[in-house]
Amino acid sequence: MTYRVKNITIAVALALVAALLTSFYVTNYQRNVRQDETNVPVFVAASDIPAGTSGAEIETRGLLERAEIVRRSVVPGAISSPEQVADLVSTQPIFAGEQVTTRRFATPSQRGIKAQLTGVQRAIAVAGDEQQLLAGTLRPGDRVDVVTSFEDPPRSGIFYSRIVLRDIQVLKAPVSGTAAEGITAGAQGGGFAATLAVTDTQVQKLFWSMKNGDWHLELRPPVDAADSPENVESSRSILREGVRPKQLEDAGVGGN
Repeated sequence: MTYRVKNITIAVALALVAALLTSFYVTNYQRNVRQDETNVPVFVAASDIPAGTSGAEIETRGLLERAEIVRRSVVPGAISSPEQVADLVSTQPIFAGEQVTTRRFATPSQRGIKAQLTGVQRAIAVAGDEQQLLAGTLRPGDRVDVVTSFEDPPRSGIFYSRIVLRDIQVLKAPVSGTAAEGITAGAQGGGFAATLAVTDTQVQKLFWSMKNGDWHLELRPPVDAADSPENVESSRSILREGVRPKQLEDAGVGGN
């Protein structure tokens, strides 16, 4: 094969490769254009959605509506199902007709304590010692009861105990350890604090217990928690419960 023929052969081969690559590029481009022009489902705001609205509330209030738009017009993070934001909270206003995107939402914990309060709920910081607040055990999201012991009437020497609040959400758990104790040394209650979510009426019982009695948090089960019937205990009820009259008499326990 002469030098000239070899060059011609190489040139033809390169031309064929270039033609194939060009054909592949054009075909792929046309395919992408066709895909960009196809309609896809997204959800848009049926009306203005204020910041701080939960995804569950958005769905139940009918603030979302399904729409079909061309693929090239879909904004990043656009949702195709309300379930994608069901457990989230909007961080910015979303205006009517605007595509709803996950970028406008965050988890309640990411937005801080205020985002976890609704309606009559209030947040209150409770100071206490390590045992009262279950420091090292308690975690944000846990549920607790508040048990209180108090004297009634005051200075009577007669004490009662009962659970005054049930199923209270922990917003912020106490930090355990010597570092936390050093930072909060001298704080009322022993250097530890927890933030609880209570209603605007429950807070009165909690505040009264903190000021007038001895109290303690008790951790509830994370699933299938149940409550026994309400009950009040005193020295008399504890002494007499399940004991026969003769046994009480022999023990020198008087009274009715």
